Order: sequence, then structure tokens, then C-alpha cells
Amino acid sequence: MQLSGFGACVLVDDIAETTAWWKRHLRLTVTIELDWFSSLNTGVPGYEMSFAKRGHKATPEPWRSQEAAGSMVGFMVADAAAEYERLRGEGVKIVTELVDEEFGQRHFYIEDLNGFLIDIIEVIPPSPEWLAANGLA
Repeated sequence: MQLSGFGACVLVDDIAETTAWWKRHLRLTVTIELDWFSSLNTGVPGYEMSFAKRGHKATPEPWRSQEAAGSMVGFMVADAAAEYERLRGEGVKIVTELVDEEFGQRHFYIEDLNGFLIDIIEVIPPSPEWLAANGLA
């Protein structure tokens, strides 16, 4: 399979409210906005985050009414600490505090207005101990 892009889609009740939240807080560009579907771009062609109206006929049964549970997306950023402070200042629900992981991530989780989990990630060097313990040093 030769991919030309990648996207995720989450079922939500309010397309307009969800689209506005993601545009404002995650600074994505709206590429499509209908009353039952929207898609936002990260700034890289072919990478989209989309939302479909829960119950719409475009979604196969029995998935039409399901809630987003156990799912999340991750956004790679240049400065997770700066994004943490910005999002906290905007009143976004912070799920976890900013943390440096030994495996090479500085990150934190936020939750959108639908309860969807978003991991904000900055790549940092893994610890030498972690690299050695995993046969990578």
C-alpha cells in the first residue's frame, strides 16, 4: 500500500464547537467544515484530524453511536514546556503534568471538550541508563 496521507477521525456531538476548540487551542487549519464533518490540517499536506457527527449515516452501524474511549493522538512539538504553559493559560484541561521520560520524551496530556486524550510530545535524548537497559547503547 502506498499512502498519500494519514488521518484520524473521532465521532462527536457538536462539529462546530469541536472544530473551533481544535483550531483555537491546537492551532490547526480547517480544511473542511460541514454540519456533519470537519477536517483540520497540521500544516503538513496529507495529515488530517477529522470529526464526524455521531449518528451520521456516513459512519457504519454499529459504530455510529460509540464514544471515543481508549483512544488518543499525539502531537510532536518543538517545545513541550512552552505549549504546556500556553495551554494551561488558555484554560485547557491538563490531564498530566509535564514530565521528562527516560525513553526520550518530554510530554503531557490534555483532554478536549469531548473527553478525547491528546499527548503533546517533544523528543529529548533518552537517558544513557535506558539506552543501555534496552540494548541501544
